[in-house]
Amino acid sequence: MTDTVDEVDMPYDDDASQQQKIEALQERLEVLESQNEEMRDKLLDANAENNKYQQKLERLTHENKKLKQSPLFVATVQELSSDGVIIKQHGNNQEALTEVTDEMREELEPDDRVAVNNSLSVVKQLDDETDVRARVMQVDQSPDVTFADIGGIEEQMEEVRETVEMPLKSPEMFEDVGIDPPSGVLLHGPPGTGKTMLAKAVANETDATFIKMAGSELVHKFIGEGAKLVRDLFELARQEEPAVVFIDEIDAIAAKRTESKTSGDAEVQRTMMQLLSEMDGFDDRGDIRIIAATNRFDMLDRAILRPGRFDRLIEVPNPDVEGRKQIFQIHTRSMNVSDDVEFEALAEEITDASGADVKAICTEAGMFAIRDDRTEVTMADFHNAWEKIQQEETDDEDVSRTFA
Repeated sequence: MTDTVDEVDMPYDDDASQQQKIEALQERLEVLESQNEEMRDKLLDANAENNKYQQKLERLTHENKKLKQSPLFVATVQELSSDGVIIKQHGNNQEALTEVTDEMREELEPDDRVAVNNSLSVVKQLDDETDVRARVMQVDQSPDVTFADIGGIEEQMEEVRETVEMPLKSPEMFEDVGIDPPSGVLLHGPPGTGKTMLAKAVANETDATFIKMAGSELVHKFIGEGAKLVRDLFELARQEEPAVVFIDEIDAIAAKRTESKTSGDAEVQRTMMQLLSEMDGFDDRGDIRIIAATNRFDMLDRAILRPGRFDRLIEVPNPDVEGRKQIFQIHTRSMNVSDDVEFEALAEEITDASGADVKAICTEAGMFAIRDDRTEVTMADFHNAWEKIQQEETDDEDVSRTFA
């Protein structure tokens, strides 16, 4: 900080010259100007700090006011009558008759969501939004899987394309013939045969909105949550149609109904009933196609298998020799493979292998080459990879029997 005015010497006295007096006064003026500049900077800093604390005070005041307010409850409009509006509060299903302003009454319709206070008076209308969990299941970016990446199941691919892709791309063909397009396809077969890959290829090669879910995601602890999520998923599909809904592991919610009285089984059955209703209920489903997949076809309830819900039941088996050869060629396209590799011989050797097994063999064969510090994958690497995968499967079976 600069010197204060009092610290500046005043050299002139009665005997000082006029020039000395002027120089002393100029020095005092410079000190005052410097002090003034410093005080101005301090004032600006103080004002900025004050504004910051003022904003913080306003925010805390607003939050305090919100905390003091009574909470609002979500309700659904049941009916508009001459006496007012009949609402049903969520959670306890309590119905009440309440009055609303003429302006709000014109905007409200049955099934609208509203916010009510402790007196069950309607405070405001809420947006009719679907469950955020349903929004999360919408696929925004298409998978990088195409039908060219799938081998050994050409017949199944053609059926899926006829059932799902063709009605979306060429609906006029069905109109010309005078038939309704198939409404859904169920893919069933052993694990690793390409059921999920087929769904990914459909998502990649169509412009429709793709919504994916696992059956286990629809199983919830509380009563009605699973059914509500199913409703929201199909409502989302209707909003975004044309749409494709893919349900993986559908056996988690569509297993055969039993006489069990447990609350868990009852909730799963309620969720399945809602799914059946959405698939083929009173309301028109719209331009929505359904693909489902399961490894346990024998567990499914007969109600979900009837035509109108799934018009095509497509078995996706393990590939034959020619199919395994094609899958080897697909998964080695980007690999540096030695000239001694014969895919037909490999395909004949790995009997009963699934498409997923073939992909695992290719990956493991590449790992053998990396361990030996080689850039080329040989026939021996593929043989060693198959032996390793078989040994791992044998060890897994032994562990399962141990804990059984």
